[in-house]
Amino acid sequence: MVCPLCKNINPKRQQEIAGVLFLTCSQCGSLFKHSTHWPTLEVEKNRYETHNNDVTDQGYQNFVMPIVKAVKKDFKTTANGLDFGAGTGPVITKLLVNDGYQLKLYDPFFYPDTAVLNKTYDFIICCEVIEHLHHPDLEFQRLYDLLNEDGKLYCMTELVPETPLKNWHYQRDLTHVIFYSEENLIWIQQHFGFKKMAIDGRLIIFEK
Repeated sequence: MVCPLCKNINPKRQQEIAGVLFLTCSQCGSLFKHSTHWPTLEVEKNRYETHNNDVTDQGYQNFVMPIVKAVKKDFKTTANGLDFGAGTGPVITKLLVNDGYQLKLYDPFFYPDTAVLNKTYDFIICCEVIEHLHHPDLEFQRLYDLLNEDGKLYCMTELVPETPLKNWHYQRDLTHVIFYSEENLIWIQQHFGFKKMAIDGRLIIFEK
């Protein structure tokens, strides 16, 4: 298997956990599951439909608040945004629209209107999305191309911990196929041409 992000043809075996093989890439630093353990589209969609993404749930709103606050700090309400991978409950869009922002929604399963991908945006939000990407090389290029100059891409994901991988709850989700650390986030910034990249806990911000 090649690395799904940088296409390195010689990733190294990391370890096997509960029958799932994890690999690491010496070129970009990505940690990922072997593709034989990736879910089919049907399994993936069924899994997402079980998520309890109630946009009115206060706990869910608090969870996504780092992105909401960052967008409000960086952009005025005249900016146009895209919720990429919006899922079944686009709570960030709801919170920003309530404050006067304009956002389009895209999700291959739940908001599949590809017409919104023919425009460009001042900001894009990807909340709990990038760990699901089967083709992160293509998707990060698309996200870069969808941004206007000086635009920002806001991602939220849980970074690989220093603690043993087998104890990390995040790797147990069958729809999580690739994982991120400072190393491969820097590789993404440099390879795709983002001017800046900042990490603040679970929040990662790329600037074009």
